[in-house]
Amino acid sequence: MSQTNNSQTGISGFIVLDKPSNMSSMKAIAILRRKAGRPKTGHAGTLDPLATGVLVCALGKATKSIARMMDTMKRYRTMIDLSAFTSTDDLEGDPEKITPASIPDRSLLEESLNRFTGSFLQRPPAYSAMKIGGRRAYQLARSGKEVVLEPRPVVVHELTVVGYEWPMVELELLVDKGFYVRSLARELGMALGTGGHCTSIRRTAVGPFTLEGAHDPESLPDPLPADLVLGIDDAIALLGG
Repeated sequence: MSQTNNSQTGISGFIVLDKPSNMSSMKAIAILRRKAGRPKTGHAGTLDPLATGVLVCALGKATKSIARMMDTMKRYRTMIDLSAFTSTDDLEGDPEKITPASIPDRSLLEESLNRFTGSFLQRPPAYSAMKIGGRRAYQLARSGKEVVLEPRPVVVHELTVVGYEWPMVELELLVDKGFYVRSLARELGMALGTGGHCTSIRRTAVGPFTLEGAHDPESLPDPLPADLVLGIDDAIALLGG
């Protein structure tokens, strides 16, 4: 086993957080950083404030390897409400109720989902961290400006219907980086002639790192014990070298 480095400047290595809802990824990182002795920190992919689940965090020298973590596939479970769209594609925005010509049955739902597997173009949400002219898209959207982002290529490896009872559908997905679950909700609704927004998003895995052994940032001991941090070599080994 490789050793974590615990020095006066903090701990080097990786730790998996289970980010709670209504907390930004940056707030979760700030809590971890304080408890770890304020080392340099980073994470392998932002979660929306309302989303929960796996946030792989790097401390100290491990931040140099964060790009390798970000390149891994990610697994999500989401609940989608097909009765309405929202401006944010989740519960933060006001609902725009949609009355479909007919309620889609499960076979039509699954048929429509076929177009969202493999490689395809996806339009990111207006309320996202993508930059337009040096400003975050969500900053422009919140200031009242119309934001329409260009579609970009994404990859979905697996897409499974876990449950469906109108208007709620539960999906499980395995995707490459850059995929927006909220965009899937919107685009699925458009394909079905219904609404579509996420009522919950839970990231259950980032590469080999899962919810098993993940820590609530607010429940972490202070100061953070070194034995809760995975050594850099061990983490890289889990990625296959």
